[in-house]
Amino acid sequence: MKTLKNKVQLIGNVGDNPKSHTFESGKKVTRFSLATHDSYLSNGEKVQHTEWHNLVAWGKRAEIIEKYVTKGSEIAIDGKLTSRSFENEEGQKQYITEVVVNEILLLDSKANNESNS
Repeated sequence: MKTLKNKVQLIGNVGDNPKSHTFESGKKVTRFSLATHDSYLSNGEKVQHTEWHNLVAWGKRAEIIEKYVTKGSEIAIDGKLTSRSFENEEGQKQYITEVVVNEILLLDSKANNESNS
């Protein structure tokens, strides 16, 4: 059990165009959502369930996502689960759970062809 880590692997479709921000230091961050789908049988009928995940990528990964990933793109990611809190404009504490992307694989053939050019 000592080898268990905080690790997340997801394959899904991007929910909206990723949003990037470059800090004064030059470091880039890109945030986006990913939909994963699961199906199961309930009373003999197929039921499809969609789960939405908030993802964040930094540095080179953020640049790759900004350049090649758009709404609807199919991607695979490897990352870790993080939670943080912040105060919104009304001064209320908000909590968010995100997946920090460590690796990304572009599964769309068009994106793969462009990134390999």
